[in-house]
Amino acid sequence: MKRTTLSLFAGATALAAVTGFAAVSAPGDSGAVTTEPAATLPVERTGLLCPAPSNSDLAETSYTSFTPVTKGADEKGTAALEAATVESEGEKDDKDGKGEEKDDKGEKSGDKTGEPVVQPKEPGTPATGKTSGGDAPALIGTAAGSHAPGWTVQQTTEVAAGTGRGLLGLNCTAPDTEFWFPGASTAAGRTDYVHLTNPDDSAAVVDIELYGKDGTLKSTVGEGITVPPNSSESLLLSTLSDVEETDVTVHVGVRSGRLGAAVQALDDKTGGDWLTAAADPASDLVLPGIPKDATSVRLVLFTPGGSDADLKVRLASPSGLITPAGHETVHVKAGMTTGVDLGEITRGEAGSLVLTPTSGAVPVVAAVRVVRGKGGEQESAFIPASDPVAARATSADNRAKSTTLSVAAPDRTAKVKVTASAGTEGGTTATKTFTIKGGTTQNVEAPVPAGLEGTYALTVETVSGGPVYASRTLTGEDDDVASFTVQTLPDDRGMVSVPKAEEDLSVLQK
Repeated sequence: MKRTTLSLFAGATALAAVTGFAAVSAPGDSGAVTTEPAATLPVERTGLLCPAPSNSDLAETSYTSFTPVTKGADEKGTAALEAATVESEGEKDDKDGKGEEKDDKGEKSGDKTGEPVVQPKEPGTPATGKTSGGDAPALIGTAAGSHAPGWTVQQTTEVAAGTGRGLLGLNCTAPDTEFWFPGASTAAGRTDYVHLTNPDDSAAVVDIELYGKDGTLKSTVGEGITVPPNSSESLLLSTLSDVEETDVTVHVGVRSGRLGAAVQALDDKTGGDWLTAAADPASDLVLPGIPKDATSVRLVLFTPGGSDADLKVRLASPSGLITPAGHETVHVKAGMTTGVDLGEITRGEAGSLVLTPTSGAVPVVAAVRVVRGKGGEQESAFIPASDPVAARATSADNRAKSTTLSVAAPDRTAKVKVTASAGTEGGTTATKTFTIKGGTTQNVEAPVPAGLEGTYALTVETVSGGPVYASRTLTGEDDDVASFTVQTLPDDRGMVSVPKAEEDLSVLQK
């Protein structure tokens, strides 16, 4: 369970402690107690964190902010994205003992963060902003009132050349206290950074652990890292361990405070993308929306417990669940990262990986590294195991001819409603409903706003059946280049269950 959910339940529990238990007695009922069902209400505050997008001078970054219209939300609200103080490893050497950056004359220099590049609009209409170069900072965002339920910010960066060239994208994430990143690497040709962003006014202390094919990669550098208040740091994985490993699982555990974390994986030959945190360790996992034209798919798994895991591997295709020949099962040793090359597993059709235990349930984390294109025009992206759409999920940055929405129903048939928002510069909303058969993945023909100008948001809602999992693939504008990025679409946390409580001050007299 995530920290945000725990905080909300803690608040509800504290309220019940003051006003009485969340129960009522019927009139004339001598002491009989009837518990009322919990109410589902829109959240009133949301925080998001966006890492520094790139250190390349050729980077062009766009931010798209969107909040879906939510029934029952406050009529008024605000949303703001502010620049964090960005600190890389090289900059630490230029600081004095107090952590203040000095220029050549020994004087304090500015944080060089500038102003936020996007100003969120009213719910239902996306807003976008752009920045360029390698100096763009990490962003710390807060939304309240009408802007809070389901607030989503997409960060998309295009890098024309060099290590990590291509399209890099991620949904900015909520702060938390633990993150798993299977699929990172310290191998030659890879340059992977873990980005840490602290949104609070007090420092956060974090441990970073790396696990390879033989277990823990020894390092003392990753212990007790301090991330200053309202700041962001990036750490090169190869400086945390000098062992070269093709497949590495990164574990970020926060000792005190909370933060956002993401891994930027840059490859000399196959471009780069963001590796976002995988779903919490579980025995059943779904990795939705592998592009149908993938030329290489590599599955990376890790089990954090003390027991080995044996998993059945299946592909949810448009026609049903398929067991890939030669990869029917995978054995994951406890505490060790396992990599499996699945090749061109989708074979020209939409697909999602479905992992289930063959015997006993052992929690596992997983992600796939996907490559599109061939030769010198290859590009890579990552799809971590995802939580389901649940009530609603949102993708903020979509473009008329470059967006593919993939929806999977690994168990039972489900019906979903997909809504396209107005465009950032014009257009009217559009809605379609789709039925996804159990055991399949469909690349649905998502709606596009009528009269679209600019980019738009897509909102996916579960109508019936389920559960469903979804992802959105965004491709580059140049048809001759295989640049792409994939974002999974878990529930947008726009609603929360709050127990009903009746005031009973008599408890204070007992």
